[in-house]
Amino acid sequence: MALWKDQYGREQNTPDPAPDKPAAAAPVSSIESARQPAAAATQVRAGEAKESLLAAGLTIEGKIEGSGHVRIAGSFKGDVHVQGNLTIEAGAKVTGGVRANTVVVGGELEGNIDAAARVELLQTGVLNGDLKAGSLTVAAGSRMRGRAEFGWDEKGGKG
Repeated sequence: MALWKDQYGREQNTPDPAPDKPAAAAPVSSIESARQPAAAATQVRAGEAKESLLAAGLTIEGKIEGSGHVRIAGSFKGDVHVQGNLTIEAGAKVTGGVRANTVVVGGELEGNIDAAARVELLQTGVLNGDLKAGSLTVAAGSRMRGRAEFGWDEKGGKG
């Protein structure tokens, strides 16, 4: 009686073949054991959000919406609304409104940041616009022109 079948439908855990014949079950079991770590790694990666990259040297105009993380190293004109993180690399420029879980500004953002859980202004970051966030981290050397609201929940009380 077989306990399980391999990917080719062959039954496993059968009596060993005669000593003069090579054992066929050993390679199959070693293949299966080699596949198990890869399958586990695939499952771990499936839970992670994907990151989209707008490379340096590119200029795009439009709108970015969806889930997952976005990293901008080039130039983008338009609104960015993602259910994930937005990273604006040093040397990049974004013109438009931003809504994301976490916004990291290393380049230049001309527009408002709305409803972010966390905003980080890096040393090279420039923000020209208003921001509303759960928390704000400002590095020495960063610049901002606009109004900032952080640390408040949606009801107007301290969060």
